[in-house]
Amino acid sequence: MMGKSHLIISTGVTLSVMSLLGHEITIPAVAVAGLSALLPDIDEPNSLLVRKAVPESLLRILQVSLIGAAIYLYFAGIAAPPWNIALALLVGSVSFLPGRRLRHLVMLLLALALFAFADAYDPWNYIAACVLVVSSVVPHRGLTHTLYAVAGWGALLYFASLGMNDGGSLWIAGGMSYALHLLADSLTQRGITPLPPLPFKLRLKLMSTGTKKGSAVEKFCIVLTLVLVMYVFVLTPNL
Repeated sequence: MMGKSHLIISTGVTLSVMSLLGHEITIPAVAVAGLSALLPDIDEPNSLLVRKAVPESLLRILQVSLIGAAIYLYFAGIAAPPWNIALALLVGSVSFLPGRRLRHLVMLLLALALFAFADAYDPWNYIAACVLVVSSVVPHRGLTHTLYAVAGWGALLYFASLGMNDGGSLWIAGGMSYALHLLADSLTQRGITPLPPLPFKLRLKLMSTGTKKGSAVEKFCIVLTLVLVMYVFVLTPNL
């Protein structure tokens, strides 16, 4: 399922259900629900979340920086010949990696920066860094598309939001929105493996992403979501 569909469906259903259950809908809860709707696909370098966080312009800057670093290593005399040539070629060659690999590299560099320089944002900096590291090394629809990830993300939000004035519902918003993303992916031909190493796959085979049938299923789910949102927040806002 496409990223935009995940964002609308998971966020809309999550906030609607939370409202029906009597939970206050706060700005942090909306933000966490929206992030969690896209978070499972952080293991896919071309996903909506990763492309927005690591745009093409940033990749071009990284490539130019690597080429500049290679030239510097060649002329700086840090290593004697032929090792200066080897170092320059090694660093410079990284700039020619495919976009997917470069995005993984950027994610790792961002994780290192969060670990080293973002103490003021504790514990969110460590949470984000860990998510970036894990997501850059696991295959798509692997660990991030399991019930373990749902539980882990919900637990991280629960403990991180302790003591926050408006943080009581963050773990509910995040966990529910994350789980709805996985449920939506279970509609596809590929499905998900919710409890590895158990080989059980959850797949209803109703659609394939990018096909006409898949687009029709996504639009139908979006319409149902909008109807639910309209009912909860417009037609019966005081219930």
